[in-house]
Amino acid sequence: MNETTPTREDGDVDQTMRREPFVFTGTAREYFGIWLINVLLTILTLGIYSAWAKVRRMRFFHGSTWLGDASFEYHARPRQILIGRIIALALIATYNLALYFAPGFSIVLVIGFFLALPYLVMRGLRFRARVTSYRNVRFDFEGGYWGALLAYVAGGVLTWGTLGVLAPVASRWIWSYTLGNLTYGGRPIDCDPRLEKLFGQWWLPAILFGGGIALFLAGSVALGYLYGSELADIVGGGGGVGTLTAGVLALIYVGFLPLIVLYVVVGLLYHAGSRNAAVSETVIDGRHALASTLGRWRYVWISITNLIATVFTLGLLRPWAAVRMARYLAICTAVDTVGALDSYIDTITDEGAAVGAEYMDVEGLDFGF
Repeated sequence: MNETTPTREDGDVDQTMRREPFVFTGTAREYFGIWLINVLLTILTLGIYSAWAKVRRMRFFHGSTWLGDASFEYHARPRQILIGRIIALALIATYNLALYFAPGFSIVLVIGFFLALPYLVMRGLRFRARVTSYRNVRFDFEGGYWGALLAYVAGGVLTWGTLGVLAPVASRWIWSYTLGNLTYGGRPIDCDPRLEKLFGQWWLPAILFGGGIALFLAGSVALGYLYGSELADIVGGGGGVGTLTAGVLALIYVGFLPLIVLYVVVGLLYHAGSRNAAVSETVIDGRHALASTLGRWRYVWISITNLIATVFTLGLLRPWAAVRMARYLAICTAVDTVGALDSYIDTITDEGAAVGAEYMDVEGLDFGF
């Protein structure tokens, strides 16, 4: 814990600035046992146990994430998650049946899904907040339908419609909605990331991706110029259309695979940068500021090597990868508090903000969105 020079205002009120870092204490060995049982029981129960598996997983990661001398807690009940998933699966099954028996009606369902998506996202965020506590003080989420519609539907349309040029605008809507509508013990959490900061994190991924597209197009033209006559000779000389198709497909795969990798890299770069920009503009109760210091290239490295390790071990290193990422995210996140964190939490608790388990019966379904 870091401190700055103490100051005093209003008598004995401590105004010392302190940095409280997050710490993740879980180990891959510990999580491997939880993960293995979750996988086996989910398979044996044809997916029914997945709700219980999620609760066990979330309790491990919440309980292993510490701020000061206390960890977070996860209070969801498996039944709530299971019912939400059954409803979500029923909606998906209805859509597939309509697509098969009444293709015209499926269009109506797609429109209905996009109209319902903001509500499902809103309920999911509210559920996740309300089942999370720190020192027996619960979080809450107060975002509404129209904010979710703007952030998750209009934001997606804006991003894809402008080929990513206005992605920072959509990111601002999403971060402001998801973080700016949280409360902790009834105290507001504000998040209003500045567009100039988000665009500052956007230009490098944009240049890299634009350069990759340019190289891909230039390479395609060059290959067509250099080997176009050979391909024509193959067809004219009896190689046939099949040989030509095989050659074209090979060129597509050779060209598109690096492009896909580049897309993943720039996406990770931008996500890390936008997280830093948004989290660092988040303030709790008007006084206590969050800080995020992710190294963008380090985040890319961890994400990609985690994926490679998971794939090449047929999933066996998934627990190690998840713990590795959780530990890095915790290390790079902190809270800059005004005064002692303990005193602030005690004040909230004394005001009656700590709530019991009966609070769980409100907004008690998780749809998985």
